Amino acid sequence: MTERVESAAPVLVMRGITKQFGGVTVLRGVDFNVRAGEVHALMGENGAGKSTLMKILGGVFPATDGTISLAGRPLIARGPSDALRAGVALIHQEISLVPTLSVAENILLGAEPRHRVRRSIDRERMREEARRLLAALDDRISPDAAVSDLSLAEQQVVEIARALRHENRILVMDEPTAALSEREAERLFALIRRLRDQGVGIVYISHRMPEVERLADRVTVLRDGEHAGELSRGGFDRIRIVALMVGRAVPELAAEHRSAAERPARLEVQALSDTVGRVHGVDLMVEAGEILGLAGLMGAGRSELARLIAGIDPRSAGRIRLDGEEVSLDSPRAAFAAGVAYLPEDRKSQGLFLQRSAGENMTMTLAGPSSRGGVLRPTLLRDYGRRAVAAFGIRLTGLEQEARLLSGGNQQKLLFARALALEPRVLLLDEPTRGVDVGAKQEIYRKITEIAASGVAVVVISSELPELLLLCPRIAVLHEGRLAGVLDRAKDDVTQETLMALATGHPPDALS
Repeated sequence: MTERVESAAPVLVMRGITKQFGGVTVLRGVDFNVRAGEVHALMGENGAGKSTLMKILGGVFPATDGTISLAGRPLIARGPSDALRAGVALIHQEISLVPTLSVAENILLGAEPRHRVRRSIDRERMREEARRLLAALDDRISPDAAVSDLSLAEQQVVEIARALRHENRILVMDEPTAALSEREAERLFALIRRLRDQGVGIVYISHRMPEVERLADRVTVLRDGEHAGELSRGGFDRIRIVALMVGRAVPELAAEHRSAAERPARLEVQALSDTVGRVHGVDLMVEAGEILGLAGLMGAGRSELARLIAGIDPRSAGRIRLDGEEVSLDSPRAAFAAGVAYLPEDRKSQGLFLQRSAGENMTMTLAGPSSRGGVLRPTLLRDYGRRAVAAFGIRLTGLEQEARLLSGGNQQKLLFARALALEPRVLLLDEPTRGVDVGAKQEIYRKITEIAASGVAVVVISSELPELLLLCPRIAVLHEGRLAGVLDRAKDDVTQETLMALATGHPPDALS
């Protein structure tokens, strides 16, 4: 076992960091430090200043005021290359790879090894170096593979490998598991522990509480651009962290752990299969007013099943019934007309029109019902937009504000408002809280429970098992495109372990 290196004195010290953009102050006198050999979580709601603080550290832009020192020396990074040379590496949430280049070319971009005589790029050495860096992360990825052919999770691994080519004192990870499967995340956690034990100071930015509770030695919380508090391991839990983030106590929700057999079946799926072999003969039932969870590993067919029900992808077999009546949902328009609404996993590329206004995004499903003789009635659309803003607590400057300028949580609320505009009978939610902060998560959770209480059948797909356990009295689990089982919390012992057993193709009692 590698001996863990720890230091009482911080290796990184940021003092009084202030940042203004166009006269708007986004950071106000923030203090932050990191010790060698620790994982220091940096948390806060979207817009709290986390990424801005780290971009100042990484030389992306300068601070308006304040000082930074690294290993006792002033750090003045006039650009990311200065920060890298000093030993600070940032792994941003947004993938920044060049898709037309190979994995090895991306990892060694700007630092390509060269032949001593010819001075041309030594591609064999480049492959070997890339292979060495990948070995600690995922040796299944070929250095010769084109980045454009990789999954999002695999691209994240390449990003991390690129950062690890430097001798880092400080490594900043911004939402590193957002696109990773459970297995890939476990490999990342093991790598983080190895780096920590070698003396690297790791700044870990995440909205996922279980990860923070598992990994972090300390937690610093920012709120509205200011230092809200710092907690050490043994002295923090999610309730205290959330309270610091939102500035108030936030009560936890709890799923209603009872069977609701007396409620009528709202959605029934029988032997449903797709045309590409990702969903195989799935049977599923959701009652009116129920929140059904849908769990499974990445690639298990969760999103594909939702897309079949929503009429986005064609099905090769199976039947769908709504309130006992068989329906033919062969297109999204047909599904929505029948009362089935779907919120996609990727709100930016699949859900929102980012360059259009918030009002347009919320009301575009109302264009038909709100028209007379083919002419839109803007007053009706505007009235719904205003009601939706109040009902969902959407924070914006006005209905004309472009969707791209809103935070992740508020963008997600736009999609909720659009989906509910025509009062659906079934609501399919694919990763409804991905990339949103804790405060927004709590608001979305409450809205989901309100929607179900109104009689809507809700299906929640989530990679976060604690989220499903929080919201869902029943949880269906998929494994390799097939239904592995449905657990009822009123009758069964439902834990993360039993769900994971089903997700990996084992019966829950295999754990005992």
